[in-house]
Amino acid sequence: MEPAPFLEDIADGPEGAKAYWLRAKDSTRVRVGVWPAGPKGTILMFPGRTEYIEKYGRLARDLAGHGYGLLAMDWRGQGLSDRPAHRRDMGHVVSFDEYREDVDALRAVLDRLDLPKPWFLLGHSMGGAIGLRAIYDGLPVSGVIFSAPMWGIRMSGFLKAISGMVMGLSKPLGLDKNFAPTTGPAAPMEYNDNPLTNDRDMFNYMEGQVAAHPELALGGPSIRWVNAALEETAALMELDPPDLPMLVFLGSDERIVEPPAIHARAASWPGSKLHQIDGGRHEILMEGDAMRSPLVQMIADWCAEVITVQRKTG
Repeated sequence: MEPAPFLEDIADGPEGAKAYWLRAKDSTRVRVGVWPAGPKGTILMFPGRTEYIEKYGRLARDLAGHGYGLLAMDWRGQGLSDRPAHRRDMGHVVSFDEYREDVDALRAVLDRLDLPKPWFLLGHSMGGAIGLRAIYDGLPVSGVIFSAPMWGIRMSGFLKAISGMVMGLSKPLGLDKNFAPTTGPAAPMEYNDNPLTNDRDMFNYMEGQVAAHPELALGGPSIRWVNAALEETAALMELDPPDLPMLVFLGSDERIVEPPAIHARAASWPGSKLHQIDGGRHEILMEGDAMRSPLVQMIADWCAEVITVQRKTG
């Protein structure tokens, strides 16, 4: 665990954040960031595809106001972590087991980071798939929170129709390291009708971070990544739900992940709480204060409830 750069100029989070380099078992270098400790516990933030630590600076500030610290990861292939050798602006893994190695690297240093307990997992989008797998692998948390978790990928009828053929032919033809159909290199997004947030200020916050640090930009996924994601989400949906308290948020205007998969998983999970947020888009935690503040309050209240119940039951 060695010091790593932290881009304080774009984070807009609490003071005192630190970042570290970790080494996964396959020698991939990944970055972890930690905001100041909170007396009530620590949230382990598993970000989505294309994301990076500093994007969660404002959330860290919100959670600090409720007494919780925040840790966030740069998964391999994004943020400042090691990127694919063939094309650094493409999201690419051969298997989601590679992300499990990133989680293993984090678990190896959790105690050394001296993060106040209890620990809670917060997984957004792709981080919801990685996080759910980490729970099955024994990630030591007291409860799990998900924001638009990627337990299924929303695809057009056309893509669904051709996906089997494309995936089946891509590897033998040496095409699985190409961008998936309808995706491509990183490009600025227009605010109008963006699928992420309704809030102009938060949209500008996210776009401004990448404009200030283009090295954070990430384009579409490879065909191999899409195939790996479909394999992993299907496998996760076949498993029995974990024996942990679970809270999940889903925007009513979700256009990236598959809502039916989220509803099905929540319905099968005893004691889970699913909140559909009217008007919310994919980045529910990147909406304006009017929508985000009640969500953060709900997270804080839910964590406090979990802590109380677990203390009573020993």
